[in-house]
Amino acid sequence: MHSCVGRIRYLGVVLYDADRIHEVASAEDHELVDKHRDLIVDPNDPEVVAAARRNGIHDSVIEAARKSPVYRFVKEWKLALPLHPEYRTLPMLFYVPPLLPILGTIEDDVYETSIDHLFSTIEKTRMPIQYLANLFTAGNEGKVREVLKKMQAVRLHRRQVTVGDVDEALVKAALQEVQLTPEIADAMYRLTSLANFDDRFVIPPAHREEAIEMLESVFEEKGATGFGFRMAPERGL
Repeated sequence: MHSCVGRIRYLGVVLYDADRIHEVASAEDHELVDKHRDLIVDPNDPEVVAAARRNGIHDSVIEAARKSPVYRFVKEWKLALPLHPEYRTLPMLFYVPPLLPILGTIEDDVYETSIDHLFSTIEKTRMPIQYLANLFTAGNEGKVREVLKKMQAVRLHRRQVTVGDVDEALVKAALQEVQLTPEIADAMYRLTSLANFDDRFVIPPAHREEAIEMLESVFEEKGATGFGFRMAPERGL
């Protein structure tokens, strides 16, 4: 799974219910984003963990899924959206829609930075809402607005925490509108702004030993452990 926030990339594992793929791919356009999210299951759920183990998923993969930044962006916080879900390929590459810099607005197709207020509205974001909806939500503008409002609420909250020049009532109302607590807003801020390499890329071991077991006899291959496969050099095309 791959998630993008601006030019920052995140890579992580998610567990999903493969039995529901046909159901999700057959959903109406306006349901696709929610159905796609529902397809992804909770790696902390004991029933999910038991089913994953029955299907041969190693505990290290399950542990990586629990720490996955992609799971947080897509499922937990519902910030990242799939690219062109209307194609029904159920992409595992997700994007967080862009916002303008805090002093930026669009007026008559002109980018303006000399404004009287600190934060612009989501209706004047870097790209039109409809354009973003056509990219990420099969035309569902409401889903895009939900994401942009969450990011705007985090901006307001962090500005109030660090500078203190934003009215507390405004911040509280913005957080309540998108059902965020200050703690969750802080967690979003840390993962999008302060995350280190290990926070952004949570990748389990490749488990070469399991891959070999699926194709070869372990008794024949055990002598090659640590050296890989040997092939005689060949010339020509």
